[in-house]
Amino acid sequence: MIINTGMRTDIPAFYSEWFMNRMRAGFVLVQNPYRPELITRYELSPDVVDCIAFCTKNPEPMLKYLDKLKIYHQYWFVTITPYGKEIEPNVPSKEKVMQDFITLSKAVGINCVGWRYDPIFIDKTYTVERHIADFEQMCRILSGYTNVCVISFIDLYEKVKRNFSEARTVSQQERIIIGKNFAEIGKRYGIAIKACAEGAELAPYGVDCSGCMTQQIFEAAIGSHLIIPKKKSQRAECSCVLGTDIGAYDTCGHLCRYCYANYNHENVKRNMRLHDPNSPLLIGQMNNGEIIHQAKQESWIDYQLTIF
Repeated sequence: MIINTGMRTDIPAFYSEWFMNRMRAGFVLVQNPYRPELITRYELSPDVVDCIAFCTKNPEPMLKYLDKLKIYHQYWFVTITPYGKEIEPNVPSKEKVMQDFITLSKAVGINCVGWRYDPIFIDKTYTVERHIADFEQMCRILSGYTNVCVISFIDLYEKVKRNFSEARTVSQQERIIIGKNFAEIGKRYGIAIKACAEGAELAPYGVDCSGCMTQQIFEAAIGSHLIIPKKKSQRAECSCVLGTDIGAYDTCGHLCRYCYANYNHENVKRNMRLHDPNSPLLIGQMNNGEIIHQAKQESWIDYQLTIF
């Protein structure tokens, strides 16, 4: 199975000590985001955890733990955008994150680290032309340290519209111009461009629209074929292997204005105050009355030898 750390929050950036404590303890407890009294226990043994998928905007706090994580297969998606503090208040500069990305790539290998340039939005500062220019500059720096970049365009969920009221939908023409140029730039630097949940619109322009966290991505990172149980995706347009997320909503301290995982900043601040790095839960402690369910876990690695 695959353990995912980053669909609901950024564990490497804000909860690396807690995460490593859970690794040492050998299990983690995860609350159902809609029914917090329902808790699932996941064992973290390498015997059943085939890969840990990290999604982060700041890998630096986890770099010191990489040696201890070597017993696990890993895949890292690191989001690096050109946005400033007015959009991503607590994200380190893109220059700093790119250098940490390079350090990470050297440690885990090029097949185990991908770059996310998303979400893409357009305004008077971040124009189509600026995105194209900044993307090429970033490709020049990251070339040789990743072979994939995932892009997507801003989705105006209710949370996003409330926290980023001036955001607008990226037009089809803008999406095509960006996708076409990014694909051409990526080809020059050896970086394949993948689209995340954008349908097949950009496929004619050289963008891989088959998904971002796909079975093939994880198999390349692990070095083995996987037999993955069929599981309905969270979104109809998504073909990714999402795995099991151990994070929690309203806990990401980056406070990016486009974030879909935070309802509001006050919730985040309250939850972060409740965080205890020694608790089996990401937020708070166990109380009386919770129902703990032991997850059914098994390795997906296909150990059967195939003769061609």
